[in-house]
Amino acid sequence: MDTNQDLPAIDSHRALQIWVTENLKMLPLPERAHGTFFEECCYIILHVPRSPKANRRGSSDLHYWIGKEASAETQGAAVTSVQRLQEVLGEQTVLHRESQGHESDCFHSYFHPGVVYRKGGRASALKHVETNVYNVQRLLHIRGRKHVSATEVTLSWNSFNKGDIFLLDLGKVMIQWNGPKTSISEKSRALALTCSLRDRERGGRAQIGVVEDENKATDLVHIMEAVLGCRSGSMSAAVPSDSVSQQQKANVRLYHVFEKGMDLVVQELATRPLTQDLLQEEGCYLLDQGGFKIYMWQGRKSSPQDKKSAFTRAVGFIQAKGYPSYTNVEVVSDGAESTAFQQLFQTWSKEPDGEKHRVGYKRMQAKLDVSKLHTQPELAAQLRMVDDGSGQVEVWCIQDLQRQPVDPKHHGQLCSGNCYLALYRYKELGRVQYILYLWQGLQTTIEDTKAMNGNAEEMDLMYHGALVQAHVTMGREPPHFLAIFQGQLVVFQGCADNGGKRPPISSTRLFHMQGADSLNTRTMEVPARASSLTSGDIFFLVTTDVCYLWFGKGCNGDQREMARMVVTIFAGNNTETVLEGREPPHFWEALGGRAPYPSNKRLPEEVSSTQPRLFECSSPSGCLVLTEVVFFDQEDLDKYDVMLLDTCQENNQSYEEAVEGSLGPASAISEITAAGPSTLLAFKSSQESPENDLMLGHRVDGKNPSKSPSEGCSSSAANGSLPRERLMHQAVEDLPQGVDPARKEFYLSDSDFQDIFGKSKEEFYSMAKWKQQQEKKKLGFF
Repeated sequence: MDTNQDLPAIDSHRALQIWVTENLKMLPLPERAHGTFFEECCYIILHVPRSPKANRRGSSDLHYWIGKEASAETQGAAVTSVQRLQEVLGEQTVLHRESQGHESDCFHSYFHPGVVYRKGGRASALKHVETNVYNVQRLLHIRGRKHVSATEVTLSWNSFNKGDIFLLDLGKVMIQWNGPKTSISEKSRALALTCSLRDRERGGRAQIGVVEDENKATDLVHIMEAVLGCRSGSMSAAVPSDSVSQQQKANVRLYHVFEKGMDLVVQELATRPLTQDLLQEEGCYLLDQGGFKIYMWQGRKSSPQDKKSAFTRAVGFIQAKGYPSYTNVEVVSDGAESTAFQQLFQTWSKEPDGEKHRVGYKRMQAKLDVSKLHTQPELAAQLRMVDDGSGQVEVWCIQDLQRQPVDPKHHGQLCSGNCYLALYRYKELGRVQYILYLWQGLQTTIEDTKAMNGNAEEMDLMYHGALVQAHVTMGREPPHFLAIFQGQLVVFQGCADNGGKRPPISSTRLFHMQGADSLNTRTMEVPARASSLTSGDIFFLVTTDVCYLWFGKGCNGDQREMARMVVTIFAGNNTETVLEGREPPHFWEALGGRAPYPSNKRLPEEVSSTQPRLFECSSPSGCLVLTEVVFFDQEDLDKYDVMLLDTCQENNQSYEEAVEGSLGPASAISEITAAGPSTLLAFKSSQESPENDLMLGHRVDGKNPSKSPSEGCSSSAANGSLPRERLMHQAVEDLPQGVDPARKEFYLSDSDFQDIFGKSKEEFYSMAKWKQQQEKKKLGFF
């Protein structure tokens, strides 16, 4: 028997297809009916992105929608149909369970400008949407900011409230009533939905009226009262939205779901932070996002029975937990995971397990042909590059709160203690375009940052608002910013001289170069010691006599070629090439002697293949809320929006890297408590900031920091009597034993503290945290 004989044909040329279920049949809806859902029905929605770039590795999305008045029989028949359709579509299909009024962001993204919920069942749904029908009398309740929905409600003033929008649809006349507590954005989007209904259902022939102020729209109010009756009593207050707290979403738990004999076992494996290796390809797993959403993950080698039962097991879990029946469910297969699923894990690798663990496996990066940027706009958008960086560049350094022009021969030579403005001119379709980059060093002051922003505003006025501003942080430069300096971006520690010129190299300096072409190469000054080296990259050791060009064992030919271009910046020094393992004695002497350093051959950073994500930012109740727009395009941006585009290319440190790189020797709790009132004030001040929680007492591994009796500084550190020269401008590794690098200043004596900071410790620690950090940066204690 052919179990698929009743399944509909799939139109490969349509991105969105919708069916309403009738028994075990799926009846297609015409496009003019898309976005209208009847409450007693169940629908099946298939979305296959037309653009390969928007597609998650060839996956499609299959949604099963449940109306709030749908019977259990209707729901059961729809579940059977959607599972059969999923079997035909294959494992690259992501299955979603949606409930009326609680749909996912992905679901809402298909329907612009919104969805409409109507009363009625299958008979009404199969009539579809008839155009030019005017014998209509209904009241729609319109809600939502980015994802707008209109629900048919009782024709009565009792249905109204002050915080939402209502549409009285009378066929030839459509009256939109805006509640006094609604925002301009809500009004605009509601009007877009009203116009869409007029065009779809009335052929554009109905008249639309808007009641913004009842005192100024008396004619429209009289029409409303003729239908709804005279209003008596006060109107209901705004109804709060059913928002989910971020704390709830962050409460993530992973379960292993398997059969043991005749029993189904749901075994909890882990809570956040989750790691990808918890997901074994032979198993099935349930991820509970705090009852907000349930994910079922199917391993590629899991049994057919497990895969078939994934959806029903998720629904059973919801019932067992007592979660609301409208809880979203997403069933994903190994290799077709959504970005929303991946982000719940600490890290996520795109490589198959066999590739990740293969001995000697190494990613090879293809060279990018920048000449294709204009002919391939998708490639340009992916790299965030408007051109190949060959336009005109002007650079200014912020000094004394003013912008000072930088000599072109010093372009790209930046200092970590300064802010810079870089104006880039290029031509597009014969017109001159401008990008103003605002580059901020990691050791800059708040005053310099404010001055940079102020100067950028002045320049924007000079160019009559034609500048596209891009903020850039040291070490996080985007490819195009690197490209305008042709890969010769070098960041020096310290502050620039007059005119923005980098300080002269009068002592031993070490520079770390990363990258293999002009789009990804940056060179940063690092502490001049052997432990700063790493085998995967290239370093320049600059001394008064010679500049050593050090090639690590893991670097390749492209990296070496770029290094020979960058080394010309350190002109005036004799250049000597040094291979790792063949260094002359003077090389190690300049670095203060040999020391262990990372010797693994680091692979080049992988260009993220994760799709960018767009979010609308709003704060309806004083708390920032991000609403995702899936499968977005330029039309999703309008003048009432504040949007956040996440390009998924931030390289933040992992927890382990932060612990290894940020935590130096920490004093024992007993030493802190013995240090007196001023030290305790510093302790309290540090506790006000979450990032310092790990800086106190014991290390995060539970072990006491090692102490060397020969240092003889622990007691003096605790007593606050260390000399200033042992604390000011000292790297973490050079601090005396027992000194917490996050609070170096309170190891000073009271007299030294008063002399340096111009105030007592008590006065200092009563200041705001950001002011403390600002002073510490200026005085060399940060």
